[in-house]
Amino acid sequence: MTGTPILSPEDLAALPASDRIRYRLVQAGRRHHANDNIAGFIEDGELQQLQDEVQAKMQDVLQALVIDTVSDHNTQETAKRVAKMFVREVFAGRYAAAPAVTEFPNAERLNELMIVGPITVRSACSHHLCPIIGKVWIGLLPSEHSNLIGLSKYARLTEWIMSRPQIQEEAVVMLANELESRVNPDGLAIVMDADHFCMHWRGVKDMDSTMINSVMRGSFLKDPTLRAEFLSLIRKKG
Repeated sequence: MTGTPILSPEDLAALPASDRIRYRLVQAGRRHHANDNIAGFIEDGELQQLQDEVQAKMQDVLQALVIDTVSDHNTQETAKRVAKMFVREVFAGRYAAAPAVTEFPNAERLNELMIVGPITVRSACSHHLCPIIGKVWIGLLPSEHSNLIGLSKYARLTEWIMSRPQIQEEAVVMLANELESRVNPDGLAIVMDADHFCMHWRGVKDMDSTMINSVMRGSFLKDPTLRAEFLSLIRKKG
């Protein structure tokens, strides 16, 4: 839609929901990659319209796969189920606003290492839309200027970031950026260890390999003793 003229409200309303949302994103100059959140560009009622649109397209995919969804009782509702799964569940981190997270000041000036995890994460590879399932550990070194958030909020923010099609290397960076902006710690560390079903289910069909990657910032990057303590503790929990 780049370079297209400005549409009138009437012309915009006549478009499918996906085209209306995309039009707003393009007009605003906003990226809409697979792992981007676009909730701010979806208006009331459009998420259901988008789900209905995905359902219709998914039905076309089943037809193209020569699956008889009329007489096969197992697939009669498959397009509807898949559309709901994509929009409301496994990719919900694209379409839902960030979860509400209450932040409160570090009144007691806590400055000791804290570790949250393992948090079970479920994502999807943006190359094949196959599941990525694993665990995340978060290490924080707060400062007197840090904001503190409740323990469950780490899991909610992690789920929000991970519920998008993406690659693991980018997912942990996005999670680190989100937490760093909210908590403002002296140090932040994230380790993710996950199974990739694009390797297990297709391709080389290697059932044993996992991917482990990390992000280290602030004190965790500068202080090898702190980093070693964090890694040692999560190994014991592992």
